[in-house]
Amino acid sequence: QVQLVESGVGLVQPGGSLRLTCAASGMTFRLYHMGWYRQAPGKQRELVARINNGGITNYSDSVKGRFTISRDNAKSTLYLQMNSLKPEDTARYYCNTYIASAGYWGQGTQVTVSS
Repeated sequence: QVQLVESGVGLVQPGGSLRLTCAASGMTFRLYHMGWYRQAPGKQRELVARINNGGITNYSDSVKGRFTISRDNAKSTLYLQMNSLKPEDTARYYCNTYIASAGYWGQGTQVTVSS
């Protein structure tokens, strides 16, 4: 059974940094593409960043240059380093993968950027 568990809940001031972690289990982590999504109140869930099983990354325009997605296959863990945070980054952040066309999501972790 695939499980994705996010951690890194935080209240951060604008300009601050935070690292999110997603621990994966029940899957051969190194084989699969992984992603971070976020959803703000009243808005649709949106892609933040993706990393494929070869380590190639891509980012939404809104976070490019500020966020970095990475993975540690030995630890079955996905990371999202978030720098220069802005109030508009406030959202619930979700870890995601697709296996055989089935989507798997973590429970999400709340990030609030406020002074």
